[in-house]
Amino acid sequence: MAHQFDPIKARADEMLASKSEEKAATFDDKDKFLNFIIQLGGAGISIFIIGTMLLFPLPAMMQRAAVLMLSFLVIFLLYPMFKRNRGLNCLNWAWAILAVVVCGYVLVDFENLVNRMGALNTTDKILGGLCIIMVLDATRRAIGWPLPIVTIIFLLYAYFGYLIPGSFGHRGYDVHRILNQMYMTTEGIFGIPLGVVVTIVFLFILFGAFLDKGGGGKFFIDLAVSLAGRLRGGPAKIAVLSSGLMGMISGSSIANVATTGTFTIPLMKRIGYKPEFAGAVEATASTGGQIMPPIMGAAAFIMAEFTQTAYVKIIVMAIVPATLYYLSVYMNVHFEACRTGMKGLPENEIPKASAVLKYGWIFILPVIGLIVVLVMGYSPSRAAFTGMGLMVIAGMFKASSRLTIKGFWDVLTTAGRNAVGIAAACACAGIIVGTTSMTGLGVKLAMLIEFLAAGKLIVALLLTALASLILGMALPTTANYIVQASVAAPALIALGVPVLTAHMFVFYFGVYADITPPVALAAYTAAGISKGDPMMTGVIASRNVLVGFIIPFLFVYHPGLVLQGPIIDILMMVVSTGFSVVAFSAAFGNFLYRRCRGWERVGLLIAAVLLITPGLLTDLTGFVVLAAIYIWQRRTNDVPPATLA
Repeated sequence: MAHQFDPIKARADEMLASKSEEKAATFDDKDKFLNFIIQLGGAGISIFIIGTMLLFPLPAMMQRAAVLMLSFLVIFLLYPMFKRNRGLNCLNWAWAILAVVVCGYVLVDFENLVNRMGALNTTDKILGGLCIIMVLDATRRAIGWPLPIVTIIFLLYAYFGYLIPGSFGHRGYDVHRILNQMYMTTEGIFGIPLGVVVTIVFLFILFGAFLDKGGGGKFFIDLAVSLAGRLRGGPAKIAVLSSGLMGMISGSSIANVATTGTFTIPLMKRIGYKPEFAGAVEATASTGGQIMPPIMGAAAFIMAEFTQTAYVKIIVMAIVPATLYYLSVYMNVHFEACRTGMKGLPENEIPKASAVLKYGWIFILPVIGLIVVLVMGYSPSRAAFTGMGLMVIAGMFKASSRLTIKGFWDVLTTAGRNAVGIAAACACAGIIVGTTSMTGLGVKLAMLIEFLAAGKLIVALLLTALASLILGMALPTTANYIVQASVAAPALIALGVPVLTAHMFVFYFGVYADITPPVALAAYTAAGISKGDPMMTGVIASRNVLVGFIIPFLFVYHPGLVLQGPIIDILMMVVSTGFSVVAFSAAFGNFLYRRCRGWERVGLLIAAVLLITPGLLTDLTGFVVLAAIYIWQRRTNDVPPATLA
């Protein structure tokens, strides 16, 4: 896997997903000074965060301001101010230097700034206003216009709220009050979203950079090939496994598609999958990484902070839903391969699993260590440091994975560059959270959802799911979750949904927005690689994980799916939902033991619905229907059977 600077790969989270390849600045490779400054900024972020976490802790606001300052420096030099002006000019340099002044002011004058909180002087107001503008501009450059536009709407609502009639109106806040909230406190730009990036998310980005630099990405792909290459439709199953393994670490659908997809999609097309289906498989498999423990993307860390819940508890709750999601993708791939008569890869292209494990076992140890530390109840930051330490130690046993001084420098610069877009976007989301708390908008929207739902939980869930999917068309997953956690989750909580369950519900639908048309970023990225139709790729991707859209509703009503409640209820719910996934996949894939007739597909749908309807009678009835159709197909089949291999 390539380790040189790559603007697409550098967007290690959905925060960097929107039109990434179009927005990265181009510059002369011979401009060593510029390249050095960008590398220095990226490495500076890494060194500063590690230093303040381990050696010299700083007040939260100072730490966040310093990271944002370095992120501004990299973004303003790396990304063009205007689309047509793709070069780096004096204006970008001036903007970058001014950003250092704006954030550096918080560091230099921190004590006085805190003492006069609420009583801003002229300098505070000028630099505070510039900071808001820079956050908006940095986010626009890194991920596009949607998030800055939403943020501007929230700021206008804070100022002009007195003009709005009814319950959504408020007394309005002047510029002085808004600047104080956003720039002088930890309730705005320097709030929880940016804080989580600095103290947790970045450490996992750094862990991923260590793993990738040592060759972990290649190992996970090779392992998937050795395990699934011989099976029917092998390359598609390789995509499911490799993207799931990579997603466990990166938690980024776009980064997964851009890395594993360049290998798996051509393989799928080669054995006969249509471009749209190949792209859809990779998109759904990569997107699932955000809900797959142990890392689950940046939003899961913010969820732990918002809900004041131990991160390990979130991991435990996510295990079964994530497994069912990947089961759905796998079964759709399998039935498509069976229906079209596809085969696996040639034997000479498949490495032996023993050989892969022999050279790559060292990459498993850091992941296991990370999971063990989390399960033991330690903080995510300690788990990340443990994983990095184990990776460095394990790498010493293998020459190709042993990090040199240059290797360490590359890891630090890569991790820092990967974090800058996330930092800017979370600072932007912090403005939204600050506005919501200042105006009471979250409570008002929660009351509106309750009113529209008329006390019916299912209506509230549908409204919230729709809002998450719509916001997901414009916002990266993490920003989508932050907004929904502020304005929609409270409505579900008011209707009796447990706090963590409500937050997981909006989180899941924020993730699914990446594969849901009309704007499905992961599917569109995969379509760019497969050369297929983007919209059709998104439609097929959504179909492949239809059960995934049902699962959040199920775990709200039946906590057994998130491992809550009596063990017998948990087992019944997990097993019946697993069979339901198979039935749904067979119905939509038009294959079980052989091609399905019309009435058989209807029967499979009925079986699927019965199996996800809680209750012993419905579960048994659904299982009997599914088994009867399978037995009928075996007895009436006149072609060689397709096993589940």
